[in-house]
Order: sequence, then C-alpha cells, then structure tokens
Amino acid sequence: MTIAARLKHHLEAQGLPFNMVRHPYAATAAETAEAAHVPGDHLAKSVLIHMEEGPMLAVVPSNHHVDLTTLQSILSRRIGLAPETEVEEVFDDCDIGAAPPVGVAYNVPTIIDDSLTGLDKVWFEAGDHKTLIEMKGSDFDTLMKDARHGSFCCLH
Repeated sequence: MTIAARLKHHLEAQGLPFNMVRHPYAATAAETAEAAHVPGDHLAKSVLIHMEEGPMLAVVPSNHHVDLTTLQSILSRRIGLAPETEVEEVFDDCDIGAAPPVGVAYNVPTIIDDSLTGLDKVWFEAGDHKTLIEMKGSDFDTLMKDARHGSFCCLH
C-alpha cells in the first residue's frame, strides 16, 4: 500500500486517526468506489480547477461532477478544469487521477462540497490507484476545516 509522502506527513502532523484500505486497481473514482466496496457519496474526489491566480482543488463525492458554472459563481472568477500537466505539477508524488482531497498538504486552496460534511465515514485517494484513506467523518471534517465550503456538485 502506498500513501503519497506529502499526504502522509500532513495526516501525521494533524494527529488524526486513519486506516489505509487496499483495493483492486481502479482508474476512475466511480470504479474505485465499486472496487473498494464503499458508497460513492462517501468517497471524496479531487478535481483540480485552473484559475488565473493559480490552481484550486474542488472536492466532491465520487458519484458527482463539479458544476463549473455554479462554482464559478461562488468564486466570482473565471475557472476551468486544470490540464493534466498542471495536475502532474501540483500532485507530483501521486499517480495521475489519484490525487487526495487534502489541498493544504500541497499548498493549494480547497473548496469542498457541503454534501461531504457531517458523514459517518469518508474515504479518499491516498495517491495511487490501489489505496484509499478511511476516516471517521468528524475527523475528515477536522482535516478539511480550513477549506471553503459550498454547494457546487451535480450527479453524473
């Protein structure tokens, strides 16, 4: 099992308990939820957003998409999906498509959808396509305390 170095350092610094959950290789967030047998609305998916000021991380449930129009309205600025090269630069210790939602560990401002707050358990990518981090929802809420919150996702 692999956990990205920056994520591991940040989790340990926060002192929040977590488990690592191994699962068969999965390329997409939806496939990950199925492979790991976790509910898609409790698996936090990271979407890197490109802005003129620099990247921002949007975090939504794995069975949802970021509604870019709504997010653009919340942020009051023009945005778009970050190109893969920008994702590779920001999450240089992770596999492409397996970025954790903990933007603070990567010095990236983060906005999290309200639907991921107050859950019993939350899972998220550890940095590869075979490992998830599992946390109590209250610990995840603490982990994400510095992120902005809003309602900006829609079902697939």
